[in-house]
Amino acid sequence: MRFSPTLETARLLRRYKRFLADIELANGEQMTIHCPNTGSMFNCMVEGGQVWFSRSNDPKRKLPGTWEISETPQGRLACVNTGRANALVEEALRAGIISELAGFTGLKREVAYGEERSRVDFRLEFADGPAYVEVKSVTLGFADSSVAAFPDAVTQRGAKHLRELATLARQGVRAVQLYCVNLSGIDAVRPADEIDSVYADALRAAVADGVEVLAYGTRIDGEQVYIDRPLPVLLNR
Repeated sequence: MRFSPTLETARLLRRYKRFLADIELANGEQMTIHCPNTGSMFNCMVEGGQVWFSRSNDPKRKLPGTWEISETPQGRLACVNTGRANALVEEALRAGIISELAGFTGLKREVAYGEERSRVDFRLEFADGPAYVEVKSVTLGFADSSVAAFPDAVTQRGAKHLRELATLARQGVRAVQLYCVNLSGIDAVRPADEIDSVYADALRAAVADGVEVLAYGTRIDGEQVYIDRPLPVLLNR
């Protein structure tokens, strides 16, 4: 995924009210941009660190800028715009990069399913039946490890999605949890037990019920982000 137009750079002053961030441009101008991330963004931003943002000329927008990439306290790059994850995954699916899901004949996004009235990110059609694929964006890293973790905040919605996938798997329907690791310098992924033990337990229970768990890493720079490699998922505590 190439950013068009090219991203602009700035220095992060602060993030506040979850969806707002104040930044300072190279010329000293300060502006407020939209932060499209509902999580805590724990360990993936630092005040004074570099950020990359996209700019829109849409007159209907209250804020012209959207925060896309962040420098982390560990010196990594994180794609903090969680809305990019599904587009990245779709691009990789259509390019055949996610080998475990190659060979599908149809793709639908945001398909309603399940007893809890969820919407799955992708429903893929295969000759032997569908596969339901839920995508999560991972940006939580640690200074002393190349293992990323999910989630970065308590997520009841995420646990609900795992329950829905587990129900499908028990019914013999292919169900997949896919972690899109939008953080550079990462070699593996694990559930963040220390942040949300309920979600972590739900993930392990879903795997026991037959849900497939995949993780793919990304390459990130100021011009593009793209999925490029599979990563192991470490489920043991």
